[in-house]
Amino acid sequence: MSDKAYPSDIFEDSGCRLPPVQRDRLDAVGKEIYDAHVEPGGGSIAGLWGPGGIKLHSPRISEHTRELTRYFRREDTFAAALREVAILVTARECDSQFEWTAHEPLALEAGVTQATVDAIKYRGDLAGLAELDAAVIQLGREIFAERRVSSATFARALALFGRRTLVDLVSLMANYAGTAALLCAFDLRIRPGKEPLLPEV
Repeated sequence: MSDKAYPSDIFEDSGCRLPPVQRDRLDAVGKEIYDAHVEPGGGSIAGLWGPGGIKLHSPRISEHTRELTRYFRREDTFAAALREVAILVTARECDSQFEWTAHEPLALEAGVTQATVDAIKYRGDLAGLAELDAAVIQLGREIFAERRVSSATFARALALFGRRTLVDLVSLMANYAGTAALLCAFDLRIRPGKEPLLPEV
């Protein structure tokens, strides 16, 4: 369990290095986004104890990034399971505990196999995985770990996904890498009592 005492610069009621946003100090757009984070069915995975709560300290950033997130969740250029594979490989290669712990259950619910989740989590071999999953995982590993995508990996991904979907997939990974950077800088912790799902490997 995650029961360690927080460092002195972590606010206990936000789990990060910034205090919780006060709704009454937000403008109309900020209030609308705040309400979407706290209301059931508002579309937020983590609520205010998450990247959305951090971004609300800059409501315009929150507004614009929310639109991009909505696009990735609503577009049908790739299935929800493939979207979650892309998010998981990003979270793993960025070593983002919060992001991984939020998305592993969502990936399994979306139909990602346990074998695929484990291959990403433990940086295992991709042999035997579904072709699309393996292609996304390899692409993500090269983007984030190698800092260079080989011609062979790119050609394979382009052949499998086509131009638009490949641009969407890489943009999705870039978006979640940005979220991982945000979570790192503000040191967002998972909620007390919640089991961290990403091992240190």
